[in-house]
Amino acid sequence: MPMAVDHGSLDARLDALVARGEQALADAGHGDLPRWRAALASLPAITPSCIELDRDAVRVGLPADMSTQQRSALEAALRELHPWRKGPFDLFGLYVDTEWRSDWKWQRLREHIAPLAGRRVLDVGCGSGYHCWRMAGAGAARIIGIDPTLLYVMQFQALQHFIRDPRVSVLPLASDALPAKLAAFDTVFSMGVLYHRRSPMDHLLELADCLVPGGELVLETLVIEGGRGEVLVPEGRYAAMRNVWFIPTVAELENWMRRCGYENLRVVDVSPTTVEEQRSTDWMRFKSLADFLDPGDPARTIEGHPAPRRAILIATVP
Repeated sequence: MPMAVDHGSLDARLDALVARGEQALADAGHGDLPRWRAALASLPAITPSCIELDRDAVRVGLPADMSTQQRSALEAALRELHPWRKGPFDLFGLYVDTEWRSDWKWQRLREHIAPLAGRRVLDVGCGSGYHCWRMAGAGAARIIGIDPTLLYVMQFQALQHFIRDPRVSVLPLASDALPAKLAAFDTVFSMGVLYHRRSPMDHLLELADCLVPGGELVLETLVIEGGRGEVLVPEGRYAAMRNVWFIPTVAELENWMRRCGYENLRVVDVSPTTVEEQRSTDWMRFKSLADFLDPGDPARTIEGHPAPRRAILIATVP
């Protein structure tokens, strides 16, 4: 039976975390930051007639809410925040077709997780905050996304300019910047992060520290086929990514999670990543997955490794 939780204390810890993230944003330095902030400042001052967060393409407003001139200003501002990687979004009829069909990932996990209504949720490596909006649409009481990439925080703020949902924050922080033993979230998501960490065990322990007793981890990461004890450690790049360290089999990943104290472990999905799910678009004009697979054998990356395959695992902490 999970211990009773002091919700007032939790809220105070979350307020302090948001304040830390907002200070990090105020102190941030990046050559493109003035351009991004100018883009945000140019967004039209419009109150959308509808906000629909529980849709595959998160919908904000309708085409009739904007004049032609305002729509042009909106598109110009959003184009300044290229590349858009996580989505999609529908802003006043302007469809932002992102590199990832992040809605497909949401569809794979949504029926397996604990209902989010009323829960405090952390999304680690949240990108533009697409999944944070889906969590809000599912009724979460408070959602904090963290991602060290400033551009993605700016993209979130472009959406928040219109949505103005006080439940949702996206902060320019990495998971290792979180306070130790935070123990403030009912659900923690870590999707597409574990293989970027030099110490995956430390990441799993960090995530556990963020959860209240009995809280739930939703972990999505790259895996390879095989059995217990097998791990791919790429020499150099993996699918053109430089910072990929460890890709375990599902059985070995389960072993890691149990070693880190997780309980009630379930594997709810294992799927290959397809070029329909991750691809170049008009809103992400750089190379994407199709360019990083062996043209003669799409089951291998251009480096000769197994092509991307992802698993979703769900577990709780004691």
